[in-house]
Amino acid sequence: MRTGRRGLLLRPSAVHAAAGLLLAAALLHVALHGFAQPRVALAFGAVVAVGEWARITLPGDREQAPLGSAAALAYALLGPLHSTPTGHGTLQVVAVTGLGTLAGLLQLALPAVRARRRPDPGRTGGSGPDTVHTVRADTAARRLLTTAFAALLFQPVYGSGLLDRDPLSGPVYGALLTAVAALTALCDTVLAAVLHRARAGLRFGAALEDELRSLLGIGSAIVATGMLVSLLAGEVGLWALPLFCTPLLLAQASFRRAAEIRATTGQTIEALARATETAGYTPPGHARRVADTACALGRELGLGTRDLALLEYAALMHDIGQLSLVEPVPGGATALLPAAEQQRIARLGSEVIRRTGVPRRVGEQVARLADPCRLPGGAADRSLPLAARIIRVANAHDDLRTEARARGLSEATAGLAALERLRLERGGAYDPAVVDALARAGAAGREPA
Repeated sequence: MRTGRRGLLLRPSAVHAAAGLLLAAALLHVALHGFAQPRVALAFGAVVAVGEWARITLPGDREQAPLGSAAALAYALLGPLHSTPTGHGTLQVVAVTGLGTLAGLLQLALPAVRARRRPDPGRTGGSGPDTVHTVRADTAARRLLTTAFAALLFQPVYGSGLLDRDPLSGPVYGALLTAVAALTALCDTVLAAVLHRARAGLRFGAALEDELRSLLGIGSAIVATGMLVSLLAGEVGLWALPLFCTPLLLAQASFRRAAEIRATTGQTIEALARATETAGYTPPGHARRVADTACALGRELGLGTRDLALLEYAALMHDIGQLSLVEPVPGGATALLPAAEQQRIARLGSEVIRRTGVPRRVGEQVARLADPCRLPGGAADRSLPLAARIIRVANAHDDLRTEARARGLSEATAGLAALERLRLERGGAYDPAVVDALARAGAAGREPA
């Protein structure tokens, strides 16, 4: 692990290696000593495998297997089963979780299963097989490590018999479960943020904010289900698994429905973005180039997954107001127009967007994208959304670069010329922080071509 300008950085390969070594040690342990209460281990391992197969995709191509995670946490926190003490210990928890996860992943890899499964609507179109596999590897490694963490905190205390003594067998037992579950959730959140930051190129703070939001959503359901199963298994035995995992499966269906809505919204926005190109108002590929540059700048400036998604929507639709013009702008280059005309086109585009059912913030960002970043008195306009400032710089950079190429400059020279013109107007039309981020992204090779 190392720290730097962009925050905490842990290589995913190190996490995978740690999880692999831990699983190997756990499998060696059960090979030498056998499984304690194998029927119970098989039941929890099967639910982990089913949960891995029924995984869902969250925004930002972050996969989650809520059912598998809840079952693994429940096994880590499992004390008495139907009033009978258990003695599986930490390493067996790791072995059962690892074997169940591998079984689910192997089932997903079968050609017949892949052919039957529809593409997850929550996953963006640019995610290929390599991305899917690495995301799943991250999720599996996280689950193994955080489950081991929970078991290490709880199983030794339970195995010592301390919790069986009065008056510790009542409230203290529940308090211990709650504390361990809370610490495990925080551990998983931080580890997920580190991996998400490494994969998506976000700042650590933005990645952590994304994961905390997830913890308040599906994460809280996972923790609650794991605790309920472990607690009530003491009274009803293994029947606690189907009884309390079913609501979590229903919650997953709701998340899938939300993912379908997001996918439909994305398709609508892509179609609207192409309308200006089809009508001849903007050059081919302009909206996508502006969106890619805007997202690169958003990551550079610390935006999280949710804000990046809205930024991409607004950037794709930033020129939609040109469809209201009688005469097209030459070359579609709105950055070369007078400020008042740029603002009029932005307002027209905002009105169109508000009638499409797109999130309201997208229209608000487009409406303000041509506004200067400083007020008449010279003070910074703090009401101007960061997304609007980012899109204005990204749009101007593409317009100026296209104009420079039309004058015969090479691609590299055109990019430098466009950046230099933006620097001349930084603090006036263009936000200095965004222009500086564009220069950093270009120098580091993070700016799309």
